[in-house]
Amino acid sequence: MRFIHSGSTRRRAAFAALATSAALVLSACGGGAATEGGGAEGGSGSDGEQTITFIPKQLNNPYTDVVLGGGEDGASEAGFASSEVVGPLDASASSQVSFINAETQRGTNVIVIAANDPDAVGPALEEARTAGAKIVAFDSDTNPDYRDLFVSQVNAKDVALIQLELISKQIGGEGEVAILSATANATNQNEWIKFMEEELAANPEYAKIKLVAKVYGDDDDTKSFQEAQGLLQAYPNLKGIISPTTVGIAATARYLSTSEYKGKVALTGLGLPNEMRPFVKDGTVKEFALWDPAQLGYVAAFAGKALADGSITGEVGDTFEAGELGEREIAEGGIVLVGPPTVFTTENIDDYDF
Repeated sequence: MRFIHSGSTRRRAAFAALATSAALVLSACGGGAATEGGGAEGGSGSDGEQTITFIPKQLNNPYTDVVLGGGEDGASEAGFASSEVVGPLDASASSQVSFINAETQRGTNVIVIAANDPDAVGPALEEARTAGAKIVAFDSDTNPDYRDLFVSQVNAKDVALIQLELISKQIGGEGEVAILSATANATNQNEWIKFMEEELAANPEYAKIKLVAKVYGDDDDTKSFQEAQGLLQAYPNLKGIISPTTVGIAATARYLSTSEYKGKVALTGLGLPNEMRPFVKDGTVKEFALWDPAQLGYVAAFAGKALADGSITGEVGDTFEAGELGEREIAEGGIVLVGPPTVFTTENIDDYDF
């Protein structure tokens, strides 16, 4: 796995600070959201130049900042006249609708969205498409009826299986485990959890592993920390926690690292190397996984440009060039895969900077 956009780290930090400041101003005015952009005010530009807007699940999320950094670079390289980032400060089901409506009114050519709820955003996306916008889902899919294609991290089942493999290895193949997820409506989280549950039920290698609880931290650091604490209090025999969310795994690791459970309760899931490094170094976490988040935004930008140019329609077999990452092909279900996950350990975590 190669992190393309290491040069964008400072820009992403600046973006996060800007988003926080803007959020405070908008909250004071009754808004409760932030906007960051680069380029013309209008949607399609006075000369018909194309514009793209990214709508993440929520702003002020370290994982999202990395994804948006890749999107920013991809939009520039693909040739968009301007790119914008807008979105909510919370990941509730309907929090993205007003932002989609605003982009429709602006005449934005391409909307790239990570859906908090696959159906809640549907009517607004349908209106945007009717108005001429191309819709690219990334990271967390919408209902397929509402978008042109979906840029996925990796095959969803592979994401689920690698987390099961890691937790099984760390707890010796038996014992009680729990899942600390993001929001209850998150498409990607629910798909991974579904595959985990199916594999636990069907694979004899996991016959002695019992999933005792699923809890939701809503991708909020404080709530995730409290949910982790609650799991250990409610299940004294718990041997491991899987947290398939970068916010959740970091919050859980922080709790475990100063608790009596450090070294006794295993933790794995999906995390950012820069956030998880101290917990790997101090022995709280042995292994966890993730793909390169920047590539999601990067590929989504090129996919949006290809759709806007009319060089692809989102049909199975369509191909487009994604800059440094080369050709990508649209698979069944209108899905574009980015790349395989990487497992991070004490041996390799210092090789990554995101």
